[in-house]
This record gives sequence, C-alpha cells and structure tokens, in this order.
Amino acid sequence: MMIYKPYEYQTAASNFIKEHDACALLLDMGLGKTVITLTSVKELIRSGEVRRVLIIAPLRVAQTTWPSEIKKWDHLCDLTYRVATGTEKQRISALSDNADLYIINRENVDWLINNNAIKFNFDMVVVDELSSFKSYQAKRFKSLLKVRWKIKRIVGLTGTPSSNGLMDLWAEYKILDQGERLGKFITHYREKYFDPDKRNANVIFSYKLKPFAEQCIYDAVRDITISMKCTDYLKMPELINNYVEVELDSKESLQYKTLKQEMIVEIIGEGEIDAVNSAVLASKLLQMANGAVYGEEKKVVKIHDRKLDALEDLIEAANGKPVLVAYWYKHDLSRIKERFDCREILTDKDINDWNSGQIQVGLIHPASCSMGLNLQQGGSTLIWFGLTWSLELYEQTNARLWRQGQKDNVVIHHIITKNTMDEKVLKALENKNQVQEALIEAVRMEVNL
Repeated sequence: MMIYKPYEYQTAASNFIKEHDACALLLDMGLGKTVITLTSVKELIRSGEVRRVLIIAPLRVAQTTWPSEIKKWDHLCDLTYRVATGTEKQRISALSDNADLYIINRENVDWLINNNAIKFNFDMVVVDELSSFKSYQAKRFKSLLKVRWKIKRIVGLTGTPSSNGLMDLWAEYKILDQGERLGKFITHYREKYFDPDKRNANVIFSYKLKPFAEQCIYDAVRDITISMKCTDYLKMPELINNYVEVELDSKESLQYKTLKQEMIVEIIGEGEIDAVNSAVLASKLLQMANGAVYGEEKKVVKIHDRKLDALEDLIEAANGKPVLVAYWYKHDLSRIKERFDCREILTDKDINDWNSGQIQVGLIHPASCSMGLNLQQGGSTLIWFGLTWSLELYEQTNARLWRQGQKDNVVIHHIITKNTMDEKVLKALENKNQVQEALIEAVRMEVNL
C-alpha cells in the first residue's frame, strides 16, 4: 500500500469533479485518472453528497485496474466495492451486496438497466472511456440515457474524446448534461454545426463542419470540461515514430490494383478474391498490404512476405531487447507465429511475464489490449505490423509503452506498404488527431506548478 501524495494537477482535477455535478475529464494516459476520480468519489461519499457509485469501464479495466487502484493507495483502503462482471448470477450477487462502489463492464450496462431483478439506484456514475458511448444508436447509450434523470452526479473520463471527429461529442455530452450544451437531438446538433458532405441523391454519407462551428462547440462544453496532457505535468520519455516502407513487386502490385479497380481479382492457384461493397474492399486491400487476404470460405490466400521480412529486420535490430507487435487480422497473427518465436499477451500471467522480461516478442491486438494495461516495464519498442482506422485504439495501444514509469525512450515502428491502403490509414489517423488535439487544447486546464 502506497501513501498518496498527489501532484497539484491531480488535486485540481479532483476538485473539478467535486465542483461539477456533471463533467468530462480529458486526461492523457498515465496522468492517474483512476486515483483522481476515486479521491473525489471518496470525499463525496464521506460528506454524504452521494451514497452509491456505479463505475462503468472496459471489461479488463473493470476487473483489474479499478480494484487494484483502490487497494494500492492508503487513503482509499476503506472504500468498499463489488465487481459486477462474470455470469448473470455473479453480477446479481455483486450488485445486491452493500458497498460504496459497484464496478461493471460497459457491455452489461443495458442488462443492468433493463433487468427487472436489479433496481437502478445509483446517485453517481463514472464512465471510464466516455468515448465508448459516442454512438447514439448503441444500446448502452440508450439505456444509460433512460435512467440519466436519476443520477445526481456523473463523470466522463477519456483521453480520446473525438477520435472520429466532432460528431462523436453529441452522444458523449448528451449522457453528461442531457443535451443542455450540444442540443437534445442529434439532428439539431448536425443542422447547427455541420453541412452535408459526401452524398448520393438524398442519402448523406458524411458531414463537414460549418466554418464557425468548431470554436462554438468548444465554447459550448468548456465550462464542464478540462483536459490535461502528460507532457505538461510529467517527465515523459522521448517518443520516436519511425516509418518502414516496403514495396510490392509488379505482380503483387497488379493484383492489388485489379482488386481495387474491379473489386475482384483472380489469384492463380487460389481462386477469386472479391469485395461486395466499398467497406469490404477497403478491408481486403488492407489485408493485401499486410501480405495475405481472406478468400472464399475464409481461406487465407498468401500475397507476399514483405512485412514479415521487415518485421524480422526490426526484431534483429532490437538486438535482444523485447518488442511488442500490434497485429489486426487473424491471418497476420498466424503468419507471425509461424515465422517467429513469440507469444500473445492475453492473460495476467502473460502481462507479468512481459513486464519481467521473459518475453522477447509479444503480440497484442489493439481491440483487446489497448486499455488499462501497464506494459511499460517490459520494453520500449512497439511495431505496428497492421494498422487500425481507429485513432482511439491507435493512441491507447501506443500508450501501453509510452506512459509514466517508462524508463527508456519509446520507439514506435510502422511497417507501411507503399501505394496501398496503409498510406490512407496513416493520413486518416493524422487528420483525426488534428481535430482531437484542437478540442483538447481548447479546454486545457492550466495548473501553476
């Protein structure tokens, strides 16, 4: 158990939570958002302002991160909590016990609210990774909104509030303030701040911000929002991004271009690869850039080994130092495993073995290992074998190594196949990051240290 000696920025953030019935904390990974929130929650409980607190988090974070933080700090040790994950019987049992905090994974929010066996009687809710409520069509959003009027206090935590642009913010702030700042309806929000962009007759595929809209949105949410960047308050290791380009040969390039233009290509000896729509086409092209693609009946069709060769060079260049490799498709995983002595980071034992230096090449999937894992003790090199369109998953995965407690400079390698969809994904991530950075800058809290 450790004695909690908060930084000034942590005290300022805890006070912000106590001073606002509804608020959003846009905090970089590594700033201690969990202990910041728990500190303010404890004080609110002890003062009698709140009685029962529900914490909604990603599954692994709900099961490990929040409980471990409560146990870690001396000033939190008397908080009682129950983790409501697992089977329905286990969840009901946990929620029926008396405790200060109830921690549940976000996939079970709809079950919790619409289950007649459990009464929703929480007067404070903490949404860890508020961005997971960005879809106004999702069941979790609709369910939480249904009981929002019962909640006296609510806190939203995230480091990536607008990973796909400012359209995401409406649902997130609707949960927080019930539409007070960005409007009660998504249609009104769109009409006020956006114009139709790509469309086909009456079908609108995307929207673009009106000229005045960006700053108006920032101004609208500023009073209940603060942002903090780790580079402002912590001594962070240097972050080095490296781009390793590989190139298709003439045969492979022709196969790629044919699929792109015709949405179908014949691979000699393997059969046809086809795409039924543009979304499937984008996925198939990304797969081809990685070196293999799913064909008929999920058969894996090998295209090239360019990225595997580049990965081998990077592993050898690490000269025995541990490296993490981020993959996206299952056939990427199987091809990497066939070629290298490596191990997936899946369980608590895997995590412990990685952090103790027992794994030289660790494999992670951004969707399952991007949040709540501290992997900085085991290494400082991350290699993106295959990219993701999601800025949130991209940044969260990078933050497994580039975070407080990392002793070495962090190197992030990106293996990019030239003249393919890889380059478009990189550009999209960069453009999304510019929008998100503008929002974070607009609501940044300045703490005089």
